[in-house]
Amino acid sequence: MTADLFDAAAMYDDDYLHFFASSEGDSAPTHGPVVGTAYAATSAITDLVWRLLDLQPGMSVLDLACGHGTLANALAARGCEVTGLDSSAVFLDRARTDATAMSVDVEYVLGDMRQLPAWTGRFDRLVNWTTAFGYFDDPTNRTVLAEMARVLRPGGRLAMDLDNLPRFLASYTPSRITATLDNGDMLVDRHHFDPLTGRFEVERTVVRDGRARRLTFLKRLFGFPELRDWCTAAGFTTVTGLGEDGEPLNIRHNRMIVIADLP
Repeated sequence: MTADLFDAAAMYDDDYLHFFASSEGDSAPTHGPVVGTAYAATSAITDLVWRLLDLQPGMSVLDLACGHGTLANALAARGCEVTGLDSSAVFLDRARTDATAMSVDVEYVLGDMRQLPAWTGRFDRLVNWTTAFGYFDDPTNRTVLAEMARVLRPGGRLAMDLDNLPRFLASYTPSRITATLDNGDMLVDRHHFDPLTGRFEVERTVVRDGRARRLTFLKRLFGFPELRDWCTAAGFTTVTGLGEDGEPLNIRHNRMIVIADLP
């Protein structure tokens, strides 16, 4: 397995939940200059995912990189058999706590999307939401797509939510206060985009309880034609690009939703 490009454990920790996960679990950042305000309401996200994946109660769904479980728990509440996988034990603890509070049953698994468990052909649907793809080098990102295809049943469907590259770059700023709380806690990000690799790098300063720490994370940005071709190479057939409203992708959309079907 290739070396990680940044320390994900340092990024997705209790500080992240402190700033981005409200007590209702409704908040989620987009990790970039464009803030997806359309995703403020969990019910609206769930409605969109339900429609785009053509979900039905009883379907088996994998929420890959499920984070603190907001979407996984919501889909389970509507009757799906949901498994959530994430590499952050902190996030999964929060997800399980919220699932218990909601009286829903979700199988939460600590794991690595680069090498999924022996789930070949297990799931009807797979959701990968809120820019949860593109955190490795290109060959490894392609491996992740192949793993997604492997764990889906024939006729399965993938829904992936990412930044819409043209809008993202048009809104690019060299720095930004990403989050701030009434008590003075804040996240301050400095941005760098490398056009040679397509990677967006962020140097983040976390200020919490009067203490500051710095960390770096990055993600790969994709245009739709490139990701469509990657999905096709991974075994998917029909690949569609939509915006956050579920309409065909255009330059005004903040988000790019990729729907990919297996034969």
